[in-house]
Amino acid sequence: EYFGIIVFFYLNEHDPVHVHGRYQGQESKIEIILLEGKVIEILLKEVPGKRPLPSKQLKDFKSLVSKYSDDIVQNWINYFVLHKKITPQKIQGKL
Repeated sequence: EYFGIIVFFYLNEHDPVHVHGRYQGQESKIEIILLEGKVIEILLKEVPGKRPLPSKQLKDFKSLVSKYSDDIVQNWINYFVLHKKITPQKIQGKL
């Protein structure tokens, strides 16, 4: 969680690596594009059937994913590839 934005994976996720951000019923997602194991691009995507995050929360969501992209990728691998439990965290303070 980051300033009220819940960042999460759905249990039935698919490639490419991506995370969802939800704020007050609105939702967006960001795909993390990798090349040879390194993050090369972060792409904002709409979630079908959902209204996108408001502009302030969308900006915060993008900042969060940009700063924590390596951690997000590692959590994706841990959960979906290695079937390990991941621990949620709350990020406090502005990035």
